[in-house]
Amino acid sequence: MKQDLYNTFLKNKQQGKKCFTVLIDPDGINSNKIDSLITLSIEAKVDYFFVGGSLVISNYLDDCIKQLKKYSNIPVILFPGSPSQVSKYADAILYLSLISGRNPELLIGQHVLSAPFVKNSGLEIIPTGYMVIDGGAPTTVSYISNATPIPSDKNDIAMCTAMAGEMLGMKLIYMDAGSGAKRPITEEMIEKVAQNVAAPIIIGGGIINPEKAYRNCKAGADVIVVGNAIEKDPFLIKDIADAVHSVPVNA
Repeated sequence: MKQDLYNTFLKNKQQGKKCFTVLIDPDGINSNKIDSLITLSIEAKVDYFFVGGSLVISNYLDDCIKQLKKYSNIPVILFPGSPSQVSKYADAILYLSLISGRNPELLIGQHVLSAPFVKNSGLEIIPTGYMVIDGGAPTTVSYISNATPIPSDKNDIAMCTAMAGEMLGMKLIYMDAGSGAKRPITEEMIEKVAQNVAAPIIIGGGIINPEKAYRNCKAGADVIVVGNAIEKDPFLIKDIADAVHSVPVNA
């Protein structure tokens, strides 16, 4: 199994390098918007593109990824909301297991159905423990998953969940407050998790300014993901990228 991109996540963590990811929902973008987003991302030295969403009801996934690959060298990683969100044109897929919930379908059930297709896709497969944190508002992911998010002030539960995911073999831990979260994940929760797992930690949801991105990195986040805020203001890409990349090594 290929581990090229996973090894970059691991190497960056070991070196203390913080990374910034732009999350693209194929349902919320078109060809012209992608062109602009690619230009801004290249100028800002964005580290990764994540592509996917909780639903993805359009047929634009493949074309979206092909356009990203054609006009940039930024790695494209699938962030799938369902087994149908697989494209051979991406570089890798976050194979998400919803370890924060108690819905067996999203813990292992859908993976059983999608395993042969995913394996034959040729994608690099990165097992990822996905943790939904309460962001203060109902989100599509919490509705679709039919799972209760981890309360935003229960740092110990988040820590133990991440530890369990890592010990079960998850290569990355992705903590997400959800698109458009009113309340982003606290630095205290991020720090608690970061102190107790060795896996690279991805943080997303409700990050709307460079200051929050910077504080999350200082608390222990290895990768910052922003999608919704950039859809509203694409020029945030440079400001947030600069903030993330300015965090001192091993901060």
